[in-house]
Order: sequence, then C-alpha cells, then structure tokens
Amino acid sequence: MTNKALSIFNQLRPVSVGFDNVFDHFERMFEDDFRVSIPNFPPYNIVKTGKNTYDIELALAGYNKKDISIDFEDGILNIKSIKDEKEDKEDDGVIHKGIAKRYFSKSFTIADDVEIKGAELKDGLLKVSLEKIVPESKKARTIDIK
Repeated sequence: MTNKALSIFNQLRPVSVGFDNVFDHFERMFEDDFRVSIPNFPPYNIVKTGKNTYDIELALAGYNKKDISIDFEDGILNIKSIKDEKEDKEDDGVIHKGIAKRYFSKSFTIADDVEIKGAELKDGLLKVSLEKIVPESKKARTIDIK
C-alpha cells in the first residue's frame, strides 16, 4: 500500500466510529497499488432502481440456474459458475465451439445496511436485488413544536 493511502486511513480512523470494515476494504484495494487485474467477464451493471433499492445484473447467456452459485458471507456477495463434468463429455462431437461457457467468479462488497432480497435468472440476465435498510431513527421526520 502506498504511504499516501496509509496516511489517509490513519487520519480518518481516530475520528470515525463503526467504519473499520470500510477502511479494511479500501486498504485491501490499495494493496499492490491496484495492480491486481479485475476480470471483465461476465459483463455486469449496478443499477439504482429506487431511493433505497439496487440491482446487480450479470449477462449470463447460455447459463441455467444449476450452473450458477450465489453466496453471501461477511459482507461479500460471490457469484460464480459451477463446473459440470457431464457437460465436458457432451462436447465430444462438437466440430467448432464458438459459444462456450466460461467459468467465472465475481465478488461484490455489500454494505452492512444493505439486504439481499433475491435473485432471478431470466432471458440470460441474472438479477440480484438489494435494498438499503434505513432505520426509523435515520428517516426524515417532522418534529412537532410545543
């Protein structure tokens, strides 16, 4: 990690409460000075669908539900393909394979106040729906004057 990044995080930690996991995440990002290559398959969108709702969309043409695994643990959403040994044997008679399933693993960091509502695979598009849960104490309200 660069000295500049270290100094930024060291300056912010003493004046911030409850953001340790955010700082840890950014520190991991700064490791090796961003030289880690980020795979670009499958292509994806992150879409804000409402005030507190989001969708992560992955283009997965040719994949079935049984070909995909979605796991969520410790603030990390992992979406990956599952290798099917039977599928490899079915390819024995293929003369030219221009459309091939690529095996992938894609991870997204999800904030503590965001809940995963579900996932749907339709027309080659995997959509994972998320919602930011805003506690009552943080919602806008009108204060009555007595």
